[in-house]
Amino acid sequence: MILSHMTKHDPDLSRLFHALADPTRRAILTRLAEGPSPVTELATPTGLSLPTVMRHLSVLEQAELIATSKDGRVRTCALVPEALAPVGTWLEEQRALWEARLDRLDDYVMTLMKERDE
Repeated sequence: MILSHMTKHDPDLSRLFHALADPTRRAILTRLAEGPSPVTELATPTGLSLPTVMRHLSVLEQAELIATSKDGRVRTCALVPEALAPVGTWLEEQRALWEARLDRLDDYVMTLMKERDE
């Protein structure tokens, strides 16, 4: 099936979904929902090397889902919850679109059933 039109490409939304696509990054966001945390504390439960965790944090930071600050040698990360708003908006638009389509399908099926019974 070829779509007659495509939704405008939104690079910010693409970055958000890319960042959210990885389970390690989602786990980091879940942890940061409890409050800011030093990078070393975020890395410990993952079992990953610090450079690997830093790459994950970089993706989250590029998507503006986290903010980092440095105090001496300690880098701390904090969640930026409002950055998830575009994802919620997009999902709500998709839900509304599909509910409308299903409602139209339901109406069509009910019409066919009534015509058959007559």
